[in-house]
Amino acid sequence: QVQLVESGGGLVQPGGSLRLSCAASGSIRSIVVMGWYRQAPGKQREVVATIITGGNTNYADSVKGRFTISGDNAKNTVYLQMNSLKPEDTAVYYCNANLVTTYYTTDNYWGQGTQVTVSS
Repeated sequence: QVQLVESGGGLVQPGGSLRLSCAASGSIRSIVVMGWYRQAPGKQREVVATIITGGNTNYADSVKGRFTISGDNAKNTVYLQMNSLKPEDTAVYYCNANLVTTYYTTDNYWGQGTQVTVSS
């Protein structure tokens, strides 16, 4: 059993900042990739940022220079610092982990999602 729990979403004005957190727990042997995805009404879920074993990061073009993904290996936790937020960033943000369980299976796991709303 693996679970991912997100926190930190909320309502902010354009230009504001939020910091999202995602903690993974359960039968985890190792994490390969963790990332943040988002889904707005009427749109497909899209990748926002990922962080890979070793610390390499990737970002969607729409958030480059504004968002920063980071991780804490000891806590199996990933963060997303979001600055200079725009109304277009409004979406439900989901945490994802590709990991190896203690049973040596590899799969993707999803958090429950946290709402981010950017509006005046």
